[in-house]
Amino acid sequence: MTRIGNADRATAESRITVRVDLDGGGTSEIATGIGFFDHLLEQLSRHSLIDLAISAEGDLQVDEHHTVEDCGIVIGRALDDALGSRAGIRRYGDVRIPMDETLATCAIDLGGRAYSAITPRPDPFADVDPWLGLVPHFLESLAREARMTLHLDVAGATSVHHHAEAAMKAVARALRMAVEPDHRLADGQVPSTKGAIG
Repeated sequence: MTRIGNADRATAESRITVRVDLDGGGTSEIATGIGFFDHLLEQLSRHSLIDLAISAEGDLQVDEHHTVEDCGIVIGRALDDALGSRAGIRRYGDVRIPMDETLATCAIDLGGRAYSAITPRPDPFADVDPWLGLVPHFLESLAREARMTLHLDVAGATSVHHHAEAAMKAVARALRMAVEPDHRLADGQVPSTKGAIG
C-alpha cells in the first residue's frame, strides 16, 4: 500500500503544490521563497520521516503570512489525502523534545477531528518577532486541513529560532508516531470503537 498524498492551491495570494509520502525517509525538496520557513519545513520532513516536496510562490512583497498559512493548508490536505481511511495507523503520537533551554511538548490525534491548542501565543499587537505568531498559525492551518487534533506547548525558549525549531521538531516526531502502521490491527481495521475515523 502506498501512502502518498498530493494537494495544490492557487489563489490571488499564492500558488502551492505539495506531495507527501508517509513511508519515506525524511527527504525534502522545499522552495517557498522564505529561507527560515524552508528550514522549519525541512525539520518537519526529517524528523517525521515523511518525504515532503513543496513548491510555493506567494505575495512576499506584502509579507510572509499568506505563503506560510497557505502552505499549512496544502500540506494538511496532502496529509489527509495520504492517510485515506486512516485504517491501520497508530493514530496517536506524543513527545517531549528538548532543544538546549527549550522544551516542546506535543500530542497528536489523527482521529479525523480538527482542533489545535498551541501555547504560548503572543499578543498580536506586541512588538515581537512575527515567527512567534506565524508558526502557530501554520500549525493551526495544517491541523485543520489534516483533520487532526494538535496540542503543543513550548517552554523556556530564549530565542525565536529555538522556539520555532523545537515546536516543529516536536510536531514532526509526534506525527511520525501517529501515522505509523500498527501491526497489531487487523487489515482494514481503524483505531476507533466506532469502526470509522471522523
